[in-house]
Amino acid sequence: MNQPRVLITGAHGQIGSVLTKSLRRRYGADNILATDIRDIHDPEGQFAQLDALDAKRLLDLIDTYRIDVVYHLAAILSAKGEQIPQQAWQINMDSLFNVLEAAKNKQLQLFFPSSIAVFGENTPRDDTPQETIMQPSTVYGISKLAGENWCQYYYLKYGVDVRSIRYPGIIGYQSLPGGGTTDYAVDIYHKAMLAEPFTCFLAPDMKLPMMYMDDAIRATIELMEAPINQIRVRTAYNLSGMCFSPQEQAQAIRKWKPDFSISYAPDFRQQIAASWPNSIDDSVAQQDWGWKPEYNLDRMTQEMLEQLKNKYQAQKA
Repeated sequence: MNQPRVLITGAHGQIGSVLTKSLRRRYGADNILATDIRDIHDPEGQFAQLDALDAKRLLDLIDTYRIDVVYHLAAILSAKGEQIPQQAWQINMDSLFNVLEAAKNKQLQLFFPSSIAVFGENTPRDDTPQETIMQPSTVYGISKLAGENWCQYYYLKYGVDVRSIRYPGIIGYQSLPGGGTTDYAVDIYHKAMLAEPFTCFLAPDMKLPMMYMDDAIRATIELMEAPINQIRVRTAYNLSGMCFSPQEQAQAIRKWKPDFSISYAPDFRQQIAASWPNSIDDSVAQQDWGWKPEYNLDRMTQEMLEQLKNKYQAQKA
């Protein structure tokens, strides 16, 4: 079988940096073009600087590298988006239109990452169903919900094979957080490994859906590789891994770091998190393309601490 030729926007972001490495291992580095607005040296494979708002540059790269599949990860995230709402809307939406038009005109497969931010205060908070009330309260959530509907429109009207996941909070050791409301759940492990006290910007009992990076990457690739007749949802699939509060995460950390200290100082991100679900029903993803998470809180915590220990030791060497 011919390996797909892939272009990734936002390849230096939290998810993009890990997805790029995974796709290079899976399909071969020569078949993967990483792009980002930041021109950063990438010794592991092909890289091109790209502002996802530049439609001409995007099309030129698609033609030059004979691209079959686009993973569109470039976006302004939730917390940062609230500080620059109009700019966040422009970047998130205009970049999506660029890749949708490219996918339509070049007959590409497209991945669009959505988020639990599409839900809102009137959404059922426990076991949030696939089809439910969605009234997001952030510009990030509004843009993702609009994006889901545009993706479905391009599928129904033009036959674009666009697929999407509503990511929960993503936790990984590979990169630092990038401006999201769930960033605390990554930063907390860095502070624990450095034996530093941690101040959380959410309340201790603020439970949110979360997922370990390895599960998120695997889900993304499994969705994109699933036979087209198994994909029934063309807005975005609910996806779930685990659910926990900052307090529960701190308790899990203390199993390996008994002296870990945490305090709480909720800020504007607490209000954002309060509009999101406690837990997600992802039974449709399970039924359609066999999704199943592999990590729970304890397994993730142990691996995060081990990987960060190795990372910090390597930096000192």
